[in-house]
Amino acid sequence: MKIGDKVRFLSEKGGGRVAGFQGKNIVLVEDEDGFQVPMMTHEVVVIGEENYDTSRIVEVKQQQKAQQKAQEREQEPADRPITFKPMPEERKGGEQLSAYLAFVPIDVKELSRTRFEAFFVNDSNYYLSFTYLKAEGTAWTLCFTDEVEPNTKLFIEEFGREDLGSMERVAVQMVAYKREKPFLLKPAIDVLLRIDGVKFFKLHTFQESDFFEQPALIYTIVEHDRVAKPLFIDPKNLLVGAATPKAEETTPKANNSASGASHAGGLVVDLHADALLDNTAGMTPSDILNHQLDVFRRTLKNYEKKRGTRIIFIHGKGEGVLRKALLNELQYRYKSYTWQDASFQEYGYGATQVTIK
Repeated sequence: MKIGDKVRFLSEKGGGRVAGFQGKNIVLVEDEDGFQVPMMTHEVVVIGEENYDTSRIVEVKQQQKAQQKAQEREQEPADRPITFKPMPEERKGGEQLSAYLAFVPIDVKELSRTRFEAFFVNDSNYYLSFTYLKAEGTAWTLCFTDEVEPNTKLFIEEFGREDLGSMERVAVQMVAYKREKPFLLKPAIDVLLRIDGVKFFKLHTFQESDFFEQPALIYTIVEHDRVAKPLFIDPKNLLVGAATPKAEETTPKANNSASGASHAGGLVVDLHADALLDNTAGMTPSDILNHQLDVFRRTLKNYEKKRGTRIIFIHGKGEGVLRKALLNELQYRYKSYTWQDASFQEYGYGATQVTIK
């Protein structure tokens, strides 16, 4: 501090201006009445002159705005950021809502190993605000939500075969509207879909479409204003009825009067690869086994609340790999269920009967 500085006292009220010093540690503070009060230098603090005049602040802001406008005038049109966004073009026939959920293999030539991409396709002149949900038991989880412009498709997620188990039941909810123009009001849409995991192993289920350059598996949400009926695939449709055992197995034929139909010994599910898959080309033995186990688990999941139900899984005799895998599942994941060899007279050594408990 120096002579003339305005100071205030720290330990008591008061203050003034510095009039002089006595030694190194004493400062003489002159108050309003002209009296000089000696204070220790560490007991006073210099304070600034308060200035409540805002005119300078306003002046600075005006100068900044003027400089900004001058820079904008000097900026070349090619260098200016593009802020204009044209309205999406409408097409003939797009006044009726059409929307789809699509699954596209990243490498269709390597179907047994490829990952997949999920898309929401808006084939209408409306903006669609939608949610994409997946079921977890009786609860639902929101996986994705966004707005899709007219006549546009939007990427949702990438997934692998290991994720198919969580996609058995999905739901799509959406509302339609237009921006900056009047439009016909469309009802809100809520559709539940059952995604058949088996289809992801079959090449022919991926078809050509107008929306993608590569084949895709497409589920309809709404088409020409007609909301798709819930695609609930009955669990029995996932099960192939009992079929004739392999030629090398000298066992009697199983009853195959109906696909997955109830049988005197229980529901019959054929787990042979050729009964579950149209084509196993490119699939390793491990891929095939994992798919057979997935069908086994889904079947037990579908019937877990129907206690007393007996399900016969035909696995064949073969080398016993599938049978051992099923028994391992039953011993560690389904301990409450009971199981035994199915009727030898009908299935030989090639089937296991499981009873839901």
